[in-house]
Amino acid sequence: MEITVQTGELLREPSDLGVLAVCEDAPLPEEVAGLLEPADFRGRALQTLLLYPRDAVAPRRLLLVGLGKRDKVTAETIRRASAAAVQQARSLQVPAISVGVAGDLPLEPEVTAQAFAEGLELGAYRYWPYRTGLTTEETFAVEAATVFVKGPEQQVRAGIAAGEAIARGVALARDLVNSPGYRMTPATLADQAVELGKRLGLRVTVLDKPQLTEQGFGGILAVGKGSDNDPRFIVMEYSAAVDARPTICLVGKGLTFDSGGLSLKPPDAMETMKSDMAGAAAVFGAMQAVAELKLPLHVVGIVSAAENMPSSNAYRPGDIVTTLSGKTIEVLNTDAEGRIILADGLFYAQRYQPDAIVELSTLTGAIIIALGAHATGMMGTSQELVDKISRAGEMSGERVWQLPLWDEYHEMIKSQIGDIKNIGGRPAGSITAGAFLAAFVGDYPFVHLDIAGTAWADRPAKPYESQGGTGVGVRLLAQFLRNYIQ
Repeated sequence: MEITVQTGELLREPSDLGVLAVCEDAPLPEEVAGLLEPADFRGRALQTLLLYPRDAVAPRRLLLVGLGKRDKVTAETIRRASAAAVQQARSLQVPAISVGVAGDLPLEPEVTAQAFAEGLELGAYRYWPYRTGLTTEETFAVEAATVFVKGPEQQVRAGIAAGEAIARGVALARDLVNSPGYRMTPATLADQAVELGKRLGLRVTVLDKPQLTEQGFGGILAVGKGSDNDPRFIVMEYSAAVDARPTICLVGKGLTFDSGGLSLKPPDAMETMKSDMAGAAAVFGAMQAVAELKLPLHVVGIVSAAENMPSSNAYRPGDIVTTLSGKTIEVLNTDAEGRIILADGLFYAQRYQPDAIVELSTLTGAIIIALGAHATGMMGTSQELVDKISRAGEMSGERVWQLPLWDEYHEMIKSQIGDIKNIGGRPAGSITAGAFLAAFVGDYPFVHLDIAGTAWADRPAKPYESQGGTGVGVRLLAQFLRNYIQ
């Protein structure tokens, strides 16, 4: 979609469909108020009303979209409203729309513009490469949007540009997650990283099985033993470590398919396991956004990629795995494999002496029970870093919720025959998984984000989501990194 910025008033500019966002407690423009009865439209959040003005205003059609009460309007409100608008436009088969707001909003113009861009782009997203026999009506796409946002034009354009870059990162993450597991193997994921590096100027390193064996990546190798698709270790580096330029490591879990291994999952729990690399996908999307936004940071994206399959070569419950760090892991359940491959990735991150390590993974079913699909679970070793991620979550609309990481939880995963065991039992399952990961980051500030509940949507809860991969984490990371330099 091509998004442009225009000065002036939406109601005075001709278009096939004008979208006017209206607060619940704000009066409608006089020329619009005369087209309906007061009870027809209250401006409640996401309420919509389609009007045919008959020359009362310049647009041929006018879609009113509610924002709720003005003092409660946030960027998330705008994001949802604009996504709902673009979907309505698609149903009306309108190729180009204009979007604006009635009155003023309690947001900076740049923030409003960014939210509009994100909502428009993400609301238009669809993943249909494997659908056949689609009708012209089904494949119709809104190709252009003109945004009327009050405020300095330079700020508005900057907001639009940022929103588009971040939305493209989310779309990339969604595409990676939605791709079938037989196609999105560890090798394919590595190829995607190489392509991303060529397109955006990232320095990309890929380690294959012989290199992993030679260098001692025991965690990744153990989990990948049962599959014919060999594991890969992927490093994507943006910019360089220089004085006064912080280094941030983003680490993602890249289980391209997780059968559970010998601790086999039940069939219904395996249906969406192509999404077990959503943490890696978020790192890919964030790296793309960082490069497009040209942030003055040194950002390193690290992905441990493997496929967890049962076979005569698969690793077994009771095995002892020696990781890249030299620490040993007692394997009690081969379906708690993500933390094992992440152990190597997190320890590798220490080589960069980072100012922060942020890791994302679809790690535990327990976090879904705790938080559902409305928040990502967060644990960390640095309260300052936790607070930064939390603030970015509120600003981006990808909310997080902190869980404790007390010493008692670390005690729960101590092993009698190895250094650490890969599960600590059912109680506090998400927290003990976070404690496991924290054992491999040294003294560097670290935050773990468990996105198991937020990475996949069977029934999208927000207008800008679609069924399948949500791309969660990209907007959160992008906002965190943008805040980091302010």
